[in-house]
Amino acid sequence: MNTELLEALTILEEEKDISRDTLMDAIENSLINACKNHFGKADNIKVIMDKETCDYTLIQEKTVVEEVEDKVEQISLADAKMIDPSYEIGDIVQIPVESKSFGRIATQNAKNLILQKIREEERKVVYDQYFEKEKDIVTGVVQRYIGKNVSVNLGKADAILTENEQVKGEKFEPTERIKLYVVEVKNTTKGPKILVSRTHPELVKRLFEAEVTEVRDGIVEIKSIAREAGSRTKIAVWSNDPDVDPVGACVGMNGARVGAVVNELRGEKIDIINWSDNPAILIENALSPAKVISVMADPDERTASVIVPDYQLSLAIGKEGQNARLAARLTGYKIDIKNETQAIESGELPADYMNMAENYEDDYQEEEYSDEEYSADEESEDEVADDLDLYEE
Repeated sequence: MNTELLEALTILEEEKDISRDTLMDAIENSLINACKNHFGKADNIKVIMDKETCDYTLIQEKTVVEEVEDKVEQISLADAKMIDPSYEIGDIVQIPVESKSFGRIATQNAKNLILQKIREEERKVVYDQYFEKEKDIVTGVVQRYIGKNVSVNLGKADAILTENEQVKGEKFEPTERIKLYVVEVKNTTKGPKILVSRTHPELVKRLFEAEVTEVRDGIVEIKSIAREAGSRTKIAVWSNDPDVDPVGACVGMNGARVGAVVNELRGEKIDIINWSDNPAILIENALSPAKVISVMADPDERTASVIVPDYQLSLAIGKEGQNARLAARLTGYKIDIKNETQAIESGELPADYMNMAENYEDDYQEEEYSDEEYSADEESEDEVADDLDLYEE
């Protein structure tokens, strides 16, 4: 048993996660290569290896001839009969080769070949490990700044968080742990190149999958995401179970679930809305928190005209147009927002719309809160006070 080789292969298998069969193949190829350097050719060389004991034997096969023209591949009949009298012309003689007889250069080349194979396999193992995490999130440890880029250690490999993939205003300290979205993993001659991001919209989705069990199990689906990294994100959610409120599931009790995501994103605001297959309802939800009077959506042209109350126009558009911009990205519609006054001027609302709205509101209030209707179920002041006390408790 080749104890030293066996121990070395076991250590490499455990530490580098390289299979023993791969290492044995590398040793076999290195021995053949050494024979080629030593003899000038290795076409008639065979390596016999025992994978259990790591013992190996080098065999050189020579053809028995009357007159030797190639000493590497041929042997004379007289020399063959000295090995075994039964050999005849045309037989194949197997002659053991001592690897100790190899020269320094052949030995060094064989060693380099093994080391190169180990490095290749090590890079392949790391590549395969992180390729599985492509389009997913990983946790990394900040190492240092390289110019405006950040070097992040992911465990067995390092990644560079480029300036373009950083959220504006975020600063990191060495040894700080951060979550990153793996955009792409490339296999290069110097090892895997891992492209990570803190600005990608899918980072938000993966964070919700980690925090919200219903999203992870597929009960609640995140249908669409629109993000302006570092400022605000809108997500549209849908539940496959009528008994599960998708928005409530993502928000969590006392906002715990969405709060954890917001903390990871360092205070980025997140709006969670209900998804709808009806584009008008979806656009109305997407413009939240602004109130909407009407939505006229054209599915073919992917355009929508939205009317909002006068006092809601700035809220619907948002600071520097952010709310409208995110709503457009979330829904995939080009949204034109007008207030009541503009809609009346353009003829989209009747000229007496304001009076109609006021009259409707007055009639509604009179009908809804008349003394006769309320008196039927009216509670005493003491009962109302008791209910309030219970609510506060």
